[in-house]
Amino acid sequence: MNNPVLVEVTRGDQVESRHRGALAVVDARGSIVFSLGDIEHSVFPRSAVKALQALPLVASGAAERYGLTPAEIALACASHSGEPAHAQTAAGVLAKLGRDVGCLECGSHWPMDQKAARELAAGGGEPSALHNNCSGKHSGFVCLACAMDVDPAGYVRPDHKVQETVRGALQEMTGARHSSENHGVDGCSIPSYPVPLRALAHGFAKFGSGTSMPADYARAADQIRAAVAAHPFMVAGTGRFDTRMMSELGARVFMKTGAEGVYCAAFPELGYGVALKCDDGAGRAAEIVMASMIRKFLPLDARETTLLEEVTAPVQKNWNGITVGNLRPARELLA
Repeated sequence: MNNPVLVEVTRGDQVESRHRGALAVVDARGSIVFSLGDIEHSVFPRSAVKALQALPLVASGAAERYGLTPAEIALACASHSGEPAHAQTAAGVLAKLGRDVGCLECGSHWPMDQKAARELAAGGGEPSALHNNCSGKHSGFVCLACAMDVDPAGYVRPDHKVQETVRGALQEMTGARHSSENHGVDGCSIPSYPVPLRALAHGFAKFGSGTSMPADYARAADQIRAAVAAHPFMVAGTGRFDTRMMSELGARVFMKTGAEGVYCAAFPELGYGVALKCDDGAGRAAEIVMASMIRKFLPLDARETTLLEEVTAPVQKNWNGITVGNLRPARELLA
């Protein structure tokens, strides 16, 4: 199936580029509300499912046992920018476990936030695993291992008890089979499993509504959504799309970017889940598709409408500040 164009990029009056992809909006019963393209095709959701991966952390009682705060729970769902508050919060989780950065197996990279990276370098610092955008998730994995009384070492391996537990949560939520035969390796070294877009959207509909899932997971999902709504900065960072949208819309939206043009969301009041994939992996296009779904389905006041109009069709400027074009939803997306 040839997926439709979802986003167009203009220069002057001409369309310069087009982003194709697929999109599924599904309710908690699994019924399709809206779709475009091949939604049965499996994609690697990568970081988009961090909140689902965090369900065992909360449902098992590990977060409560070690006194994790809402901000620390929100960080477990994050692809953060590596700003000081992010790194410090991840370090705080490890301190509660009697651990340090040396037990994180996500690898190190410079903060994604340019200001944070420049300040770290200017002070003679070097990036550590705390600056990795996945350090919150990995700190949560270490916490889960400690609560299960298993050695955290090797927690990124598919056969480690932590990943077996996380895999079970993903299967429970999406209904898609996750096995050693079909997994890849994520950027932070944990297993990543391909899931059909329709199943991903259904998983997030369940996550947002608390229906068709075990009671302990439903309670955990409520707690995770509340933590993220209270601390949207922890999930992404300064100026980032997820943080901006959830800061504005609060608990009405839970959303999480993945890699390679994947986005997932829950609209709890409607009981809808959203999953999308841009074929070319363009994050800029994925953000516009997600913003378009928010505009399409959520009631918005005048201020929220203005913001969504801006992010749905962002202006493109050159280095001299001259407007040269914009990005915009394609006709199929607006239908």
